Amino acid sequence: MTVETGVALKEAIMTFSLPGFDLDAFVAGTLAEDVGTGDVTSAAVIPADAMFAGVMASRDPVTVAGLPIAAAFFRALDADVAVEIVAEEGAQVAAGAVLMRLQGSARALLTAERAALNTVQHLSGIATMTRSYVDAMAGTGATLLDTRKTIPGLRVLEKYATRTGGATNHRMGLWDAAMIKDNHVAVAGDIGAAVRRAVDAGIARIIVEVDRAAQIEPALAAGATHLLLDNMDVATLRAAVAQVAGRVPTEASGGVRLDTIAAIAGTGVDYVSVGRLTQSAPAADIGLDFTTV
Repeated sequence: MTVETGVALKEAIMTFSLPGFDLDAFVAGTLAEDVGTGDVTSAAVIPADAMFAGVMASRDPVTVAGLPIAAAFFRALDADVAVEIVAEEGAQVAAGAVLMRLQGSARALLTAERAALNTVQHLSGIATMTRSYVDAMAGTGATLLDTRKTIPGLRVLEKYATRTGGATNHRMGLWDAAMIKDNHVAVAGDIGAAVRRAVDAGIARIIVEVDRAAQIEPALAAGATHLLLDNMDVATLRAAVAQVAGRVPTEASGGVRLDTIAAIAGTGVDYVSVGRLTQSAPAADIGLDFTTV
């Protein structure tokens, strides 16, 4: 691994890009929230010319996500910081694994520490939980999907973390596919009418939530392109998949847990969606220790 400094580090960080995500704005906004008018503790206690070396390491086995963003926080406060990113995004590392080494202004590193760690802990926590679900359903042929159950303002990052953990993104938002659920059906009158309205609106992808077998044929006849089989037990899922018979992709959703996903995925569905990946993944236990230089 090489240590990136100055312009080289800037170029390395700039290679990290996600559609719809402004890294500079995210870093600036997060630091503004945390630092406010200044880090009074570091300014009072740490000499201006003091230098620190730091090691970021995982205290548990984790799937890594967010290190380039962490590096951007440190560089925002110290343009000359030296950073060595040791672990690749998506790598599964053991407890005690070194993720990043850095050296620079002690004040800057301490000020950026919390924002950098919060980001890596949160995204790695999501990636780690996602990987556990992917591993649990391995061999079934089904694909794990995330959902829109994300923290407001963090969707692009959280969905990046699920991809890093091995999942596939479902809808990024309300614009990229229709998803007709029970409340839409209640207003439209019946499931067929709701689907036909989406078809008439020219929507290409029409996902329809069904919770009983009787809704399947009306949804397909009206033009559904994807069926979300909601809160069905394993036997009902298997029967629903047989009824659909490959005419459109099928997705199991609702109440999926780590101990049940293998059986659910094994029913023949194409996808299994899990909201808790982004809704309630615990933060990864990752620390950053400094020493004076």
